[in-house]
Amino acid sequence: MEKLSHNFPDVTLLITHYNRFQSLKRLLTVFEEINCKFGEIVVSDDGSKPDQLEQVKNLQKEFVFRAVTTPKNKGLGNNINKGQDAVKTPLTLYIQEDFVPAPDFGKHLQYAVEQMKIRQDLDIVRFYAYFKYPYLKNSVNGFSEMYFNIISPGYKKFYYYSDHPHLRRSNFFEKFGRYIEGSSGDFTEYSMMLSFLQKKGKGLFYDDFESLLAQQNSSDEPSTMKRNFWRESKNPAVFMLREAYRYSKFNFDLLFKKF
Repeated sequence: MEKLSHNFPDVTLLITHYNRFQSLKRLLTVFEEINCKFGEIVVSDDGSKPDQLEQVKNLQKEFVFRAVTTPKNKGLGNNINKGQDAVKTPLTLYIQEDFVPAPDFGKHLQYAVEQMKIRQDLDIVRFYAYFKYPYLKNSVNGFSEMYFNIISPGYKKFYYYSDHPHLRRSNFFEKFGRYIEGSSGDFTEYSMMLSFLQKKGKGLFYDDFESLLAQQNSSDEPSTMKRNFWRESKNPAVFMLREAYRYSKFNFDLLFKKF
């Protein structure tokens, strides 16, 4: 039986890459295997080592994509900014090179694209997360609408926006601003998260958030995101302090700082 093909001429696949060409090749290969075709593919490289960058260029002999490079590593913010600047289609599917889409990803992306075209108030559709967004409503075809209320309990409500794989409008910067450059990846994501909330962004969230994409790292190509003890510790005392700190800081920053 012939595999169903999913064509997305209005979507650019934007992949951020840094020193993991094997992961990049795997991602491009899987998208071909599941018959997802895009208006264009842009690979934004964050100053990979010369041998890695040479491998990326070699991949262009096997896959059709445009590589956007920089002579030195400038961090997550710059890498996303220059990649997004290169996009020419109305919609962007943003994904990091270490993810692998499931066989049925295409049909869910198709629904997301349709919703973005129907609903002009939507800014993003999220496909993956570390945890389920706590405030969801109106689930249709596996997608629910996220909603935010500052008086709702907990701080996880603030994670409305995430750098994890999502579909967005390519004029994203016009509404929410560019990603902060020269800061850590965590702060870059945090500042965009608060900008998204302050500017009343809207989005959908895929309910079964771990089923459409898998994040796969290996000893040969480990994750390039480094986090500190305070952020990762499971010590009960540290955990409680971290929860209280985040709740206070997130509320203060949203209300009194401009992002």
